[in-house]
Amino acid sequence: LAAAVVVQQAASVGFDQSSAVVGTLMCDGRPASHVTIKLYDDDTGPDLDDLMDEGETDSQGRFSLSGWTDEALTIDPKVNIYHDCNDGLWVTRMHSQLVVVRMMNCPVLQPCQRRITVHIPSSYVSSGKNPTKTYNAGTIELAGKFEGEERDCIHKRR
Repeated sequence: LAAAVVVQQAASVGFDQSSAVVGTLMCDGRPASHVTIKLYDDDTGPDLDDLMDEGETDSQGRFSLSGWTDEALTIDPKVNIYHDCNDGLWVTRMHSQLVVVRMMNCPVLQPCQRRITVHIPSSYVSSGKNPTKTYNAGTIELAGKFEGEERDCIHKRR
């Protein structure tokens, strides 16, 4: 209870901070469309990560996220990417519905989605609710394996 009070008091003395990120996702050299992307402030301790924005890549694999939160200390923005590239499953849209199709020649279907995290440098944190700089994550090829990659069954698709 005391920790919750301290966290709440710290939040009340915080200030608005923001961050923005753009990038392109590819899977085996092709645009990775409809991939879920979430922008968080990476918190530690009893304070949960703050979701600042979320979206999906477009048909060309491009994404753009921007968000803000109120924190006492400088925020630690990160982008979580939830995908199925080279995972034995292919997710597509058919008549506005998500459809999962098993890929040919893939003996194992993997549960959940692959989650990779890209940490945004602190130099791309702005004061206020509107970011003044945008971090360009560049083109990320999702076919490879990433350090710290995990499986995520909890996040929800939009």
